[in-house]
Amino acid sequence: MNLQLTRPIIFFDLETTGLNIITDHIVEFAYIKVYPDGKEESNVIRINPEMPIPPQSTAVHHITDADVASCPVFKQVAPQIIEIFENCDVAGYNSNHFDVPMLVEQLSQAGFDFEPHKRKYIDVQTIFHKLEQRNLSAAYRFYCNRELTDAHSANADTQATYEVLKAQLERYPQLQNNVDYLSDFSSQNNKVDLAGKIIRDEQGQERFAFGKHKDKLVEEVFEQEPSYYAWMMNGQFAADTKNVITEIYNRVREKRRQPKPPTQASLNSLFDKFNNR
Repeated sequence: MNLQLTRPIIFFDLETTGLNIITDHIVEFAYIKVYPDGKEESNVIRINPEMPIPPQSTAVHHITDADVASCPVFKQVAPQIIEIFENCDVAGYNSNHFDVPMLVEQLSQAGFDFEPHKRKYIDVQTIFHKLEQRNLSAAYRFYCNRELTDAHSANADTQATYEVLKAQLERYPQLQNNVDYLSDFSSQNNKVDLAGKIIRDEQGQERFAFGKHKDKLVEEVFEQEPSYYAWMMNGQFAADTKNVITEIYNRVREKRRQPKPPTQASLNSLFDKFNNR
């Protein structure tokens, strides 16, 4: 089954030095770009992370310091990555939780804006977990009837993810073959920022999803405790999270500058004065 697309979609996977999106770095970027006419292009880019790759990470993806010693650093490949993702939607396996926030953060640190909120995101793992509750190797076995022999290779994982999504669309008639639907279906919550530090409640209001102010309205916290905004801006939070809270903080400041609307009591007083002139 071919995907029904209105613009290209990028299936991608990252291998990294670790799981901290702020302090760890990308060592491999693999992608498949699928066009609305069904044409596909793919590539694998190795990256020098400019830091030692911990042995426990090498044990997972089998990439060593020597493998990437002569590779370009991320800032050198960032313009190419921005161009690859230009006007594209995004898909991956566990990508909404890790790969997308990691990539956006690395691009931000390199001085590039990914513009994450202009894209749709499909997380194949979320679809799988909602419908079958497995991992990628089991998903590949279940949907494609083949063994994933090179798991934790970015290229193999990317290809498997792409094939699993197409098989999911074949298997489940309730899944609509369009990016908007699949993006909504694979979303785990109403995240405002990619890291999920801020979420949107049923009324559409932004609330903290962590820390001492968890479940509180962000606007109210910044109104009553503006130092919390400063603490977050100086802390180890992703650039995308800082952009989101800055937008909310500026909204609070703008409200402060505007005159408060009159209360009903003050309006009644003015009305009485007018009638008694």
